[in-house]
This record gives sequence, structure tokens and C-alpha cells, in this order.
Amino acid sequence: MEKIIILAILTVFSMIVSGVYFIYKGTDKNKKVARAFMKLNLFIFAPVFVFGLVTLVPQMASAATEATSGNGLGFLAAGLSTGLASLGAGVAVSNVGSAAIGAVSEDPSILGRSMIFLGLAEGIAIYGLIISIMILGRL
Repeated sequence: MEKIIILAILTVFSMIVSGVYFIYKGTDKNKKVARAFMKLNLFIFAPVFVFGLVTLVPQMASAATEATSGNGLGFLAAGLSTGLASLGAGVAVSNVGSAAIGAVSEDPSILGRSMIFLGLAEGIAIYGLIISIMILGRL
């Protein structure tokens, strides 16, 4: 299993290094080579990732059968509260952030107010995390 994880990490690392190299070179020939390298990397990484999931998930599922159904639903609720709150915060930050950039480009004096609104949007994820911690505390 360690060999699979090492292979997956090496493919991701090689993709990052090659991307940085091809960005700094910047020629059309390098763009074609970069696309071919990305396809090759994807064809290596995706099967390794799927194979890792197929082999690891049954082991994790068998280890998780020790918990009772009440605990399982509690863990599910904690995960959903954090995940959905983070998705909501992402949507809010994307909308508020784009509007703030447009407003600040017209009037730089409202930068502070726009940062307050961005902070309020980020607070949504923190509220979900707090609820998750409260749920986990009761289990």
C-alpha cells in the first residue's frame, strides 16, 4: 500500500514541477508538451487513486463497524454541518469578494467595509465548525 501512495505522491509532485517549468518557459511547443504530460499524468494518477480507494475503503468500513448507529449518525451530522457550512461560506465569499473588488476599484476608501463583509461571509464556516464540535462533544 505504501508503494501506491508513493506513486500517487510522485505523480502529483512531477505534475507540479513540470507545470512550473512550462510556465517559466512559455513557448507554444512547451504548451503542447505540457498538455501531453498532463494527460499522461492523469492516466497514471486516476487509476492509482481509484485502486487505492477500492483497497482502502473496505478496510476503513470494516474498522468503522465497531461504532454504534447513534454514534455513526452523530459523526455524519458533524461532517455535514462542517461541509455544508463551508460550501455556503465559499459561495458567500465568491459573491462578496467579486463585488468588493469591483467596489474598491471604483472607490479605494471602502476597502475596510468590504473586508468586514468578507469576514462575515467567512464566519459562516466557523459557525458550522462550532456546531460540529458541539455535536462531537455530546457523543
